[in-house]
Amino acid sequence: MNKKPILIVIGGPTASGKTSMAINLAQRLHCEIVSADSRQVYKEMSIGTAKPSENELSLVKHHLISNVYIHDDYNAGIYEIDALEILNKLFFDNKYAILVGGTGLYINAVCHGLDDFPDITDEVRTYYQDLWKKEGIDFLLEMLKQKDPEYFEIVDKSNPRRITRALEVMHNSTKKYSEQRAKISKERPFEIKRFLLDVDRTVLYERINQRVLKMVSDGLVEEVASLLQYQKLKATQTVGYQEFFKYFKNEISLEAAIALVQQNSRRYAKRQMTWFNNQSDPWKKIENIGEILIELDS
Repeated sequence: MNKKPILIVIGGPTASGKTSMAINLAQRLHCEIVSADSRQVYKEMSIGTAKPSENELSLVKHHLISNVYIHDDYNAGIYEIDALEILNKLFFDNKYAILVGGTGLYINAVCHGLDDFPDITDEVRTYYQDLWKKEGIDFLLEMLKQKDPEYFEIVDKSNPRRITRALEVMHNSTKKYSEQRAKISKERPFEIKRFLLDVDRTVLYERINQRVLKMVSDGLVEEVASLLQYQKLKATQTVGYQEFFKYFKNEISLEAAIALVQQNSRRYAKRQMTWFNNQSDPWKKIENIGEILIELDS
């Protein structure tokens, strides 16, 4: 009986070196890469989302990068369908495929399937949307902290949609959102091997600070300026963009905006690591590609 194909998942926080490691590994295994990043899917957002460079993209075939427009309604459910369809095609010709990214929801969508939550009424959805617009994201975060402190610790605090989603699910329930998340995985026709890039926090934070400066020199401010008309969209409510929207509103200086991106990126990296460390799945911590190759040969 033939063995199942293997999906190699490379996870880690922002600026941990996932992209270069995935490309290096893909070249060794002669396979392709599927991105698991909820912001790199948008065509118009490149510098601030740290997409692979044109040179990197030319080295190995990547999927689900720049595949939708910023105003498209794209979510984890659609991503799951897209990613599984791509993997099905890749595994027809290859034993390996690589899933790389730091968006935990997207990784779990591929590996487990999404949570089967009850439908949310338009009334409830509108209630929390109006509450967000009236009171702001900090007010919603405090609500979430009171209702579900466990999920509060790992949620992307710069993403209003994730926050309101949790509150919507709990609105007519006595259970916490974290308790309602799927416990049973959907069976996948491939084996999954998970690897987590282990980077010293001090080193990681310095990488983040330097990468933000490089993003600015590469044209991040100009990229954000081109997206001002889209600043209310879900896609742009993220680190690297919302801070410069404040700059363009003359609420903060350019220097303050850059420092804020660095700070929020470090906080985001910390939340990512909390998410990875809290997963029940076996993530093997690694520092180099050799550790992956040894695991694949074992």
